[in-house]
Amino acid sequence: MSGGGFVRRVVTVQLVPCVLFVASFWVVLKAGAFTGPSHWERAVPGTPAATAGTLTALMAGTALLALLLQPFQVRAVRALEGYWYRWSTTAGLAGVLVEVQRRRWEMLREQAERGARGPIGREMRAEAGRRLSARPPADVLLPTALGNALRSGELSAGERYGLSTLSSWPRIYMQISDRMVHALSSTRDALDTAVNLCWSFLAVALTWGIALYDEPRSWWLCGAALVLASVAYKGAVTAAQAYSGLMHTVYDLHRFELLSALHHPLPQDTVAEKEIFTEVTARFTGRGRSPMRYHHTVDGSHTYDADRSAHAENMDDEPA
Repeated sequence: MSGGGFVRRVVTVQLVPCVLFVASFWVVLKAGAFTGPSHWERAVPGTPAATAGTLTALMAGTALLALLLQPFQVRAVRALEGYWYRWSTTAGLAGVLVEVQRRRWEMLREQAERGARGPIGREMRAEAGRRLSARPPADVLLPTALGNALRSGELSAGERYGLSTLSSWPRIYMQISDRMVHALSSTRDALDTAVNLCWSFLAVALTWGIALYDEPRSWWLCGAALVLASVAYKGAVTAAQAYSGLMHTVYDLHRFELLSALHHPLPQDTVAEKEIFTEVTARFTGRGRSPMRYHHTVDGSHTYDADRSAHAENMDDEPA
């Protein structure tokens, strides 16, 4: 990741969502909304010195909050994905939402298999098939659309060739081209930005709801924050679908480079490909038992990108 890309990620993924929450909290705090009727004029600095002080405080608060939340980026995404079963209070809700997702999946399957009449019918059938392909199988659905969009890539990108996506992804990532790295990084940044904006607007809605509970005329502000949170969530789902598509492309184009990097001979046909990738997956997960042949080049060199280490901070959550 280049220096410009790193700065852009810090600004868009971390600072912008944090400054939205910090600024909204500052406004209601200065307006006195937590202790009585709000006086919005108090939130506007009256002098240049007060303006400078306000901006300094907002910048400091934003930077501190961004630093505190950065290690929890993976959890922020997974919470919206629907990994709620570890908490008893949300496990029941997860079960209900999974059933909702399953019914939607069945509805799309019926639409995709239904006989189509006329251009509109064929278009609706094609759209249902496209939406169904962006979801995982019915027996592994997650409670949320975001979770299912990411799981679709996690469970099928490498599996089509005999590779486990979750265990092989950090390894195959090191073999991909610079253009693919840029595409993945940009899409992942869009996903993380949308997720953080969603959480930020939810926090704003909660904060303003607490501060303005006794001012019904201002409740529309909370509603506006919730609408913006839903828009950000929809953006996260769209970015997750694009990211899953890129994961499939990575395995389509670079799976043999993974074999070369592991010094294994390339397969001659699809049957041999499935066998060798199945054994490679078993070795990745510590279950490999069959002997494997090695093929060493004369110079022992393999293609790699020196910038891969810059993306190591995201290796724990890719795929999320």
